[in-house]
Amino acid sequence: MSRLLRAMTLLLLAGSCGGGGGSGTAPDNLDNACSILQQRPGYYRAFRGTERKWGVPVHVQMATIYQESKFISDARTPLRFSLGVIPQGRQSSAFGYSQALDGTWKEYLASEGQRRARRDDIRDATDFMGWYMAQSNRELGIPMADARNHYLAYHEGRTGFRRGSYNSKAWLLRVSSEVGNRALVYEQQLKSCRHAR
Repeated sequence: MSRLLRAMTLLLLAGSCGGGGGSGTAPDNLDNACSILQQRPGYYRAFRGTERKWGVPVHVQMATIYQESKFISDARTPLRFSLGVIPQGRQSSAFGYSQALDGTWKEYLASEGQRRARRDDIRDATDFMGWYMAQSNRELGIPMADARNHYLAYHEGRTGFRRGSYNSKAWLLRVSSEVGNRALVYEQQLKSCRHAR
């Protein structure tokens, strides 16, 4: 095997590992909020802490995390390839449960004095989401329970949301509606969970 081929194989393997310290595995049955919380009791404590601190309902957080990372702690965007085989880095710097970008994460760390926060820690990821959505609520007037519009502002940034950049992206409008619908389903399911009482 040539050196170049070996080097490319190692790069692909290293890139696919993700890293970041999380378990990297999602709970089973992501369509059932109660099942998720039963498998990961620490999630509920994190969601409730964020709800108390920032006012973002648990079901909105869960629907957003589902869309962003499918509850995989060290989720990353896919690799970009040149000529179809040579890895050229990730599509973006998004990482972790919340898929926070490097720049926005640094802004959060500075704003909240969270020097040791990690994107692959559910408590830190939900706190970040709460911080971001609370700003969207203040600046854009998006109600805290409006998962659809919070997702649009989360994805496009508040400036993009103000400009309505999402209106030219049919796929994003579809995805944001799915986030809104999932939040409603999770909200109903959470009413019957013993974990959520």
